[in-house]
Amino acid sequence: MVSERFEKQLRFLVEADKMKNVQRQTLIADGSRQETDAEHSWHFALMAMTLFDHAREKDKIDLDRVIRMALVHDLVEVYAGDTFCYDEAANLDKADRERAAADRLFGLLPEEQGREYRALWEEFDEKSTPDAAYAAAIDRLQPLINNHLTGSHTWKKGSVKAEQVKKRIEPVREAMDDEVYTFSNWIIGEGIRQGILK
Repeated sequence: MVSERFEKQLRFLVEADKMKNVQRQTLIADGSRQETDAEHSWHFALMAMTLFDHAREKDKIDLDRVIRMALVHDLVEVYAGDTFCYDEAANLDKADRERAAADRLFGLLPEEQGREYRALWEEFDEKSTPDAAYAAAIDRLQPLINNHLTGSHTWKKGSVKAEQVKKRIEPVREAMDDEVYTFSNWIIGEGIRQGILK
């Protein structure tokens, strides 16, 4: 009834739908519940479009590719789960878990599509191109803003230190203009002032 290619694409899309059930540590902006990976990816893509004028290297960035990265960057968490960025023990085997998940998930697609999505995911992870650097900055900025709007929920949960957050938002300094980076540092400063960040 359907081609093998279409069947593979459908199987992949059904698996990708599971992102709607992967809970992140970050709360949605109104603080009512945790966001899902799917919601985060959508918000990441929207922020990348909206804040593009704040990118340091606009002339070197392909926004379409950044949006595609936003859509695939957390797909592996369908199998690997979300790893809290400030949990050092959980991060020890994160790369291995995510590589195995990428093999499994992208392997569902027709071969050339699987390679394309895998390459976007790897490029995002390596952060070595202007597209990936900008994508990484947005990926770090989105939860920082939501965390601020929800009373520093994730920082309280993880007993996070200011230096950890500063290191985490380094991609913002590298890929965004001074206005966005200054704003990010202001959020950290507020966390310190309120005694939430040590």
